[in-house]
Amino acid sequence: MKILITGSRGQVGSQLINILNKGKSELGEIPIQIKNAAVIGKDSKELNIANFYNVKKVLKEIKPDIVINAAAYTNVDGCETNKELAFNVNAFGAKNLAIACEDIGAKIVHISTDYIFSGEGSTPFKESDEASPQSIYGISKNMGDNFVREFSSKHFIVRPSWVYGYNGKNFVYTVMKVGKERGSLKVVNDQRGNPTNVEDLSHHILKLIATERYGVYHCSGHGECTWYDFACKIIELSRIPCKVIPCATDEYPSEAKRPTYSSLDNLMLRNTVGDEMRSWEEALSTFIENVE
Repeated sequence: MKILITGSRGQVGSQLINILNKGKSELGEIPIQIKNAAVIGKDSKELNIANFYNVKKVLKEIKPDIVINAAAYTNVDGCETNKELAFNVNAFGAKNLAIACEDIGAKIVHISTDYIFSGEGSTPFKESDEASPQSIYGISKNMGDNFVREFSSKHFIVRPSWVYGYNGKNFVYTVMKVGKERGSLKVVNDQRGNPTNVEDLSHHILKLIATERYGVYHCSGHGECTWYDFACKIIELSRIPCKVIPCATDEYPSEAKRPTYSSLDNLMLRNTVGDEMRSWEEALSTFIENVE
Protein backbone atom coordinates (compact mmCIF):
# COMPACT_ATOMS: atom_id res chain seq x y z
CA MET A 1 0.00 0.00 0.00
CA LYS A 2 1.15 3.53 -0.81
CA ILE A 3 -0.04 6.66 1.01
CA LEU A 4 0.70 10.05 -0.55
CA ILE A 5 0.51 13.09 1.75
CA THR A 6 0.40 16.60 0.29
CA GLY A 7 1.43 19.57 2.44
CA SER A 8 3.96 17.25 4.06
CA ARG A 9 5.79 20.03 5.92
CA GLY A 10 2.70 21.51 7.54
CA GLN A 11 1.25 20.77 10.97
CA VAL A 12 -1.05 17.96 9.84
CA GLY A 13 1.04 16.50 7.04
CA SER A 14 4.24 16.25 9.07
CA GLN A 15 2.46 14.66 12.03
CA LEU A 16 0.75 12.09 9.84
CA ILE A 17 4.12 11.07 8.43
CA ASN A 18 5.62 10.89 11.91
CA ILE A 19 2.84 8.65 13.22
CA LEU A 20 2.89 6.40 10.16
CA ASN A 21 6.65 5.96 10.51
CA LYS A 22 6.32 5.07 14.21
CA GLY A 23 3.25 2.88 13.74
CA LYS A 24 1.43 4.53 16.62
CA SER A 25 0.23 7.84 18.02
CA GLU A 26 -0.25 9.15 21.55
CA LEU A 27 -3.69 7.53 21.42
CA GLY A 28 -2.38 4.08 20.52
CA GLU A 29 -1.56 1.78 17.62
CA ILE A 30 -2.61 2.69 14.10
CA PRO A 31 -4.74 0.20 12.09
CA ILE A 32 -2.88 -2.92 11.02
CA GLN A 33 -4.07 -2.40 7.41
CA ILE A 34 -1.81 0.65 7.00
CA LYS A 35 1.09 -0.19 9.35
CA ASN A 36 3.45 -1.28 6.58
CA ALA A 37 2.35 1.28 4.01
CA ALA A 38 4.94 3.15 1.99
CA VAL A 39 4.58 6.83 2.91
CA ILE A 40 5.39 9.51 0.35
CA GLY A 41 5.30 13.14 1.48
CA LYS A 42 5.17 16.02 -0.99
CA ASP A 43 5.41 19.71 -0.17
CA SER A 44 4.25 22.55 -2.41
CA LYS A 45 7.59 22.71 -4.26
CA GLU A 46 7.40 19.02 -5.14
CA LEU A 47 3.68 18.91 -5.92
CA ASN A 48 1.75 22.02 -6.91
CA ILE A 49 -1.82 20.87 -6.36
CA ALA A 50 -3.11 23.96 -8.19
CA ASN A 51 -1.54 22.62 -11.41
CA PHE A 52 -3.80 19.90 -12.80
CA TYR A 53 -1.17 18.43 -15.13
CA ASN A 54 1.42 18.30 -12.36
CA VAL A 55 -1.09 16.49 -10.12
CA LYS A 56 -2.02 13.98 -12.86
CA LYS A 57 1.64 13.29 -13.65
CA VAL A 58 2.75 12.77 -10.04
CA LEU A 59 -0.19 10.55 -9.10
CA LYS A 60 0.21 8.40 -12.23
CA GLU A 61 3.90 7.93 -11.41
CA ILE A 62 3.39 7.10 -7.71
CA LYS A 63 0.06 5.26 -8.07
CA PRO A 64 -0.95 5.80 -4.41
CA ASP A 65 -3.79 3.83 -2.88
CA ILE A 66 -4.64 6.76 -0.60
CA VAL A 67 -4.02 10.51 -0.93
CA ILE A 68 -4.28 12.70 2.17
CA ASN A 69 -4.60 16.33 1.16
CA ALA A 70 -3.08 18.37 3.98
CA ALA A 71 -2.05 21.18 1.63
CA ALA A 72 -3.90 24.47 2.04
CA TYR A 73 -3.50 28.23 2.05
CA THR A 74 -4.44 28.82 5.69
CA ASN A 75 -3.54 32.50 6.14
CA VAL A 76 -7.10 33.65 6.87
CA ASP A 77 -6.38 37.38 6.45
CA GLY A 78 -4.05 36.69 3.53
CA CYS A 79 -6.88 34.95 1.70
CA GLU A 80 -8.84 38.23 1.68
CA THR A 81 -6.08 40.01 -0.27
CA ASN A 82 -4.80 36.99 -2.25
CA LYS A 83 -8.13 35.61 -3.43
CA GLU A 84 -6.75 33.93 -6.54
CA LEU A 85 -4.17 32.00 -4.55
CA ALA A 86 -6.80 31.00 -1.98
CA PHE A 87 -9.12 29.55 -4.63
CA ASN A 88 -6.32 27.96 -6.65
CA VAL A 89 -5.03 26.02 -3.65
CA ASN A 90 -8.05 25.49 -1.40
CA ALA A 91 -10.69 24.92 -4.08
CA PHE A 92 -9.15 23.97 -7.43
CA GLY A 93 -6.23 22.12 -5.81
CA ALA A 94 -8.73 19.88 -4.03
CA LYS A 95 -10.63 19.42 -7.29
CA ASN A 96 -7.47 18.41 -9.15
CA LEU A 97 -6.57 15.82 -6.53
CA ALA A 98 -10.11 14.41 -6.43
CA ILE A 99 -10.20 13.96 -10.22
CA ALA A 100 -6.74 12.37 -10.30
CA CYS A 101 -7.62 10.04 -7.41
CA GLU A 102 -10.81 8.92 -9.14
CA ASP A 103 -8.85 8.17 -12.32
CA ILE A 104 -6.51 5.76 -10.50
CA GLY A 105 -9.10 4.39 -8.02
CA ALA A 106 -7.45 5.96 -4.96
CA LYS A 107 -9.15 7.09 -1.77
CA ILE A 108 -8.80 10.77 -0.91
CA VAL A 109 -8.84 12.48 2.49
CA HIS A 110 -9.43 16.22 2.30
CA ILE A 111 -8.75 18.34 5.39
CA SER A 112 -11.49 20.95 5.73
CA THR A 113 -12.21 23.59 8.41
CA ASP A 114 -14.77 24.97 10.86
CA TYR A 115 -14.67 28.21 8.81
CA ILE A 116 -17.13 26.76 6.29
CA PHE A 117 -19.94 27.48 8.79
CA SER A 118 -21.63 30.79 9.66
CA GLY A 119 -19.73 31.21 12.93
CA GLU A 120 -22.97 32.01 14.75
CA GLY A 121 -25.13 30.14 17.23
CA SER A 122 -24.56 28.22 20.46
CA THR A 123 -24.92 24.55 19.44
CA PRO A 124 -21.98 22.61 17.98
CA PHE A 125 -22.20 22.22 14.19
CA LYS A 126 -22.95 18.74 12.84
CA GLU A 127 -21.69 17.39 9.53
CA SER A 128 -25.16 17.80 8.03
CA ASP A 129 -25.49 21.49 8.92
CA GLU A 130 -25.61 23.95 6.06
CA ALA A 131 -22.39 25.70 5.09
CA SER A 132 -22.41 29.49 5.23
CA PRO A 133 -18.80 30.71 5.12
CA GLN A 134 -18.14 34.36 5.99
CA SER A 135 -14.58 34.77 4.68
CA ILE A 136 -12.63 34.03 1.50
CA TYR A 137 -10.76 31.33 3.38
CA GLY A 138 -14.04 29.67 4.38
CA ILE A 139 -15.59 30.12 0.93
CA SER A 140 -12.56 28.63 -0.84
CA LYS A 141 -12.36 25.68 1.55
CA ASN A 142 -16.08 25.00 1.22
CA MET A 143 -15.72 25.01 -2.55
CA GLY A 144 -12.92 22.47 -2.15
CA ASP A 145 -15.19 20.27 -0.02
CA ASN A 146 -17.87 20.39 -2.72
CA PHE A 147 -15.41 19.53 -5.49
CA VAL A 148 -14.15 16.51 -3.54
CA ARG A 149 -17.73 15.30 -3.05
CA GLU A 150 -18.48 15.78 -6.74
CA PHE A 151 -15.40 14.26 -8.33
CA SER A 152 -14.38 11.44 -5.96
CA SER A 153 -16.46 8.38 -5.09
CA LYS A 154 -14.00 7.38 -2.35
CA HIS A 155 -13.67 10.51 -0.22
CA PHE A 156 -13.27 11.45 3.41
CA ILE A 157 -13.75 15.14 4.22
CA VAL A 158 -12.38 15.76 7.71
CA ARG A 159 -13.12 19.04 9.52
CA PRO A 160 -11.07 20.00 12.59
CA SER A 161 -11.04 23.33 14.44
CA TRP A 162 -8.38 25.42 16.19
CA VAL A 163 -5.59 23.00 15.24
CA TYR A 164 -2.17 23.12 16.87
CA GLY A 165 0.75 20.74 16.42
CA TYR A 166 4.41 20.12 17.03
CA ASN A 167 5.61 21.47 13.69
CA GLY A 168 5.19 25.04 12.43
CA LYS A 169 3.43 28.10 13.84
CA ASN A 170 0.28 27.88 15.93
CA PHE A 171 -1.62 29.60 18.74
CA VAL A 172 0.01 27.55 21.52
CA TYR A 173 3.55 28.42 20.46
CA THR A 174 2.60 32.07 19.95
CA VAL A 175 1.08 32.39 23.44
CA MET A 176 4.12 30.73 25.04
CA LYS A 177 6.55 32.95 23.11
CA VAL A 178 4.72 36.23 23.76
CA GLY A 179 4.07 35.29 27.39
CA LYS A 180 7.79 34.73 28.02
CA GLU A 181 8.86 37.88 26.18
CA ARG A 182 6.28 40.37 27.47
CA GLY A 183 4.86 38.96 30.69
CA SER A 184 1.32 39.86 29.60
CA LEU A 185 -0.94 39.45 26.59
CA LYS A 186 -4.45 40.31 25.47
CA VAL A 187 -6.63 37.56 24.02
CA VAL A 188 -10.18 37.70 22.66
CA ASN A 189 -12.83 36.30 24.97
CA ASP A 190 -15.86 36.40 22.65
CA GLN A 191 -15.02 33.62 20.18
CA ARG A 192 -15.73 29.99 21.14
CA GLY A 193 -14.50 26.75 19.63
CA ASN A 194 -12.71 23.42 20.18
CA PRO A 195 -8.90 23.36 20.40
CA THR A 196 -7.65 20.29 18.52
CA ASN A 197 -4.30 18.58 18.99
CA VAL A 198 -2.95 17.48 15.60
CA GLU A 199 -1.97 14.14 17.16
CA ASP A 200 -5.63 13.30 17.85
CA LEU A 201 -6.69 14.53 14.41
CA SER A 202 -4.02 12.45 12.66
CA HIS A 203 -4.88 9.33 14.65
CA HIS A 204 -8.52 9.52 13.54
CA ILE A 205 -7.63 10.23 9.91
CA LEU A 206 -5.58 7.02 9.91
CA LYS A 207 -8.46 5.10 11.49
CA LEU A 208 -10.76 6.35 8.72
CA ILE A 209 -8.52 5.51 5.77
CA ALA A 210 -8.36 1.88 6.86
CA THR A 211 -12.12 1.70 6.14
CA GLU A 212 -14.53 2.41 3.32
CA ARG A 213 -16.83 4.52 5.51
CA TYR A 214 -16.69 7.47 3.13
CA GLY A 215 -18.27 10.83 3.91
CA VAL A 216 -17.86 14.01 5.95
CA TYR A 217 -16.43 13.86 9.48
CA HIS A 218 -15.96 16.45 12.19
CA CYS A 219 -12.84 15.80 14.23
CA SER A 220 -12.24 18.30 17.01
CA GLY A 221 -11.16 18.16 20.64
CA HIS A 222 -13.84 17.54 23.27
CA GLY A 223 -15.14 20.56 25.14
CA GLU A 224 -15.26 24.18 24.09
CA CYS A 225 -13.65 27.38 25.30
CA THR A 226 -12.78 30.90 24.21
CA TRP A 227 -9.36 31.88 22.89
CA TYR A 228 -8.86 33.62 26.25
CA ASP A 229 -9.63 30.39 28.15
CA PHE A 230 -7.27 28.53 25.83
CA ALA A 231 -4.47 31.05 26.43
CA CYS A 232 -4.96 30.95 30.21
CA LYS A 233 -4.62 27.16 30.20
CA ILE A 234 -1.49 27.34 28.02
CA ILE A 235 0.14 29.80 30.43
CA GLU A 236 -0.92 27.73 33.45
CA LEU A 237 0.39 24.43 32.07
CA SER A 238 3.64 25.90 30.80
CA ARG A 239 4.18 27.72 34.13
CA ILE A 240 5.04 30.99 32.44
CA PRO A 241 4.77 34.10 34.66
CA CYS A 242 2.36 36.01 32.47
CA LYS A 243 -0.91 37.90 32.91
CA VAL A 244 -3.61 37.09 30.36
CA ILE A 245 -6.08 39.90 29.78
CA PRO A 246 -9.49 39.27 28.13
CA CYS A 247 -10.61 41.59 25.35
CA ALA A 248 -13.24 41.85 22.58
CA THR A 249 -12.76 40.92 18.93
CA ASP A 250 -13.44 44.55 18.01
CA GLU A 251 -10.16 45.51 19.67
CA TYR A 252 -8.28 43.55 17.00
CA PRO A 253 -9.61 44.59 13.57
CA SER A 254 -8.70 42.10 10.81
CA GLU A 255 -9.19 41.66 7.08
CA ALA A 256 -11.30 38.52 7.54
CA LYS A 257 -14.32 37.99 9.75
CA ARG A 258 -13.64 35.47 12.52
CA PRO A 259 -16.33 33.00 13.67
CA THR A 260 -17.95 33.95 16.97
CA TYR A 261 -18.96 30.33 17.49
CA SER A 262 -17.36 27.39 15.65
CA SER A 263 -17.62 24.36 17.92
CA LEU A 264 -18.02 21.06 16.07
CA ASP A 265 -19.94 17.91 16.98
CA ASN A 266 -18.07 14.67 16.07
CA LEU A 267 -21.32 12.87 15.29
CA MET A 268 -20.04 10.81 12.35
CA LEU A 269 -16.98 9.60 14.24
CA ARG A 270 -19.12 8.40 17.13
CA ASN A 271 -21.28 6.41 14.75
CA THR A 272 -18.52 4.82 12.63
CA VAL A 273 -14.90 4.30 13.73
CA GLY A 274 -15.41 5.73 17.23
CA ASP A 275 -14.57 9.09 18.78
CA GLU A 276 -11.39 8.85 20.86
CA MET A 277 -10.61 12.56 20.71
CA ARG A 278 -9.29 13.77 24.06
CA SER A 279 -10.66 16.70 26.01
CA TRP A 280 -8.91 19.84 24.86
CA GLU A 281 -7.35 20.28 28.31
CA GLU A 282 -5.89 16.76 28.43
CA ALA A 283 -4.53 16.93 24.88
CA LEU A 284 -3.00 20.36 25.55
CA SER A 285 -1.37 19.14 28.77
CA THR A 286 0.34 16.27 26.94
CA PHE A 287 1.43 18.60 24.15
CA ILE A 288 3.08 21.07 26.51
CA GLU A 289 4.80 18.26 28.43
CA ASN A 290 6.28 17.05 25.14
CA VAL A 291 7.55 20.43 23.95
CA GLU A 292 9.03 21.68 27.21
